[in-house]
Amino acid sequence: MIKINLFCVGSIKEKFVKEEISEYLKRLSKYAEVNIIETKEVPIQSKQIDAVLDEEGENVLKRIKENEVLLLADLHGKEYTSEEFANIIKVLIDQGKSPLNFAIGGTMGVSKKLRERSNYKLCLSKLTFTHQMTRVILLEQIYRAFKIINNENYHH
Repeated sequence: MIKINLFCVGSIKEKFVKEEISEYLKRLSKYAEVNIIETKEVPIQSKQIDAVLDEEGENVLKRIKENEVLLLADLHGKEYTSEEFANIIKVLIDQGKSPLNFAIGGTMGVSKKLRERSNYKLCLSKLTFTHQMTRVILLEQIYRAFKIINNENYHH
């Protein structure tokens, strides 16, 4: 079974968001073993924004091996259709890439180093979402991708 790691800066506090995440993790369990790895959100008060982003990025990067794939949720990335996104995942699976590592930055965004290390930069929308909602949206899109890959019905 394919392994997916979802690296997220910060944690989820809102009950309704936790419930949505749990639902998509349950649905995804049919297709993949999904691990959510939360890393510490660095307080801004004591540091410059770039230093915060660098530290948060390093907390993710040190957990990803050099030969592993990283797909980054990035407002400056490329927008894909659900079918194109599913195709990317299918190609990576067919190439034997596992785990598939996804990363979501914190409230201030992502570091330059994290952006440079990523194999794919995914813009989920030109709209800005909280990193908590981004987690739900990304999990839903990963689930949708597996439904597409397996030719199963899902809402279009």
